[in-house]
Amino acid sequence: MNKKAANIIKYTLSGILAVVLVWFAFRGVDWQAFWEGLKQTRWIWVVLYFLAAVLALVFREERWTALMRPLDPDIKRLGVWDAINVGNLVNVVLPGAGEFVRCGYVSSKRMSYDKAFGTIACERLSDVVAIVILLITALALKWESFAPFFAENIWGPMAGRMGGSLPWLLAALAVLLAVFFWAVFRFRSSVRLFAKIADTLKGLGTGFASVAQMERKWPFLLSTLGIWVMYVAMMFCTIRALPMLDTLTLTDALFLSAVGNMASVIPVPGGIGAYHYLVALSVQSLYGASWETGILLATLGHEAHAILIIVLGVISYVRFSLRKKK
Repeated sequence: MNKKAANIIKYTLSGILAVVLVWFAFRGVDWQAFWEGLKQTRWIWVVLYFLAAVLALVFREERWTALMRPLDPDIKRLGVWDAINVGNLVNVVLPGAGEFVRCGYVSSKRMSYDKAFGTIACERLSDVVAIVILLITALALKWESFAPFFAENIWGPMAGRMGGSLPWLLAALAVLLAVFFWAVFRFRSSVRLFAKIADTLKGLGTGFASVAQMERKWPFLLSTLGIWVMYVAMMFCTIRALPMLDTLTLTDALFLSAVGNMASVIPVPGGIGAYHYLVALSVQSLYGASWETGILLATLGHEAHAILIIVLGVISYVRFSLRKKK
């Protein structure tokens, strides 16, 4: 009951945060201007957007398969594909829960649940590195435009809230984690709970280190590159779909993609609200476009991706259920 209550509180707070962010993003929108802009959309670019989004998922399946292959040589690509799609579908409603769900889909006798989760942790770390590289690349290409915006609207508010306490908080967290790990492995033979935690941590470590066990690391690296090239292509297609943003270039798509993906770390269902606000703010501040244009860009990209995730997630769930029944 306590676990259920904690989950209810967590997802309720997540939903409230999403509502607040949506309100901030959509308040003051001139809906007539919004719909007029939507009527001008070049839908061929939306079709290309869907193609890039599907390719991003294909690369993601390839990368996760490459990570899990050393742990379970019999892992099936179709099973990995279905696990990713169902996990994404769950994330639309319950942010973060999809990662746990897809671990359950691929775990087996050879690869335990905690090892599968360790591979996801490795995936997420590589994605964080990719976002940082995207951001640094975009800042370097158009420093005079992007750097002031990033400093004022993203880095400044984050640093302002933390003040000078961030180094101390990180140091305290490091000490607490070190003491925790020492206690777990020091007393695992005498404390049953610590023994279970130690086994789980070992499994996570094995999954996380799976990248070192791969015979060929190029599939992992090229798949990661492919994922993020497709994400930038998705943003570029969304930009090209709107005539009022014709002046934007591939470099602008690079920066907007990095900013949009930063919104994914905010724990709200499907990133709704956070993504819209950051993208609309970027478009308005950097390019002098109206807030309605920024919201239209964010809504077009976000909702197209949500539709794709829901369709593929339902198909994969049905296929997995039928396969399990057989």
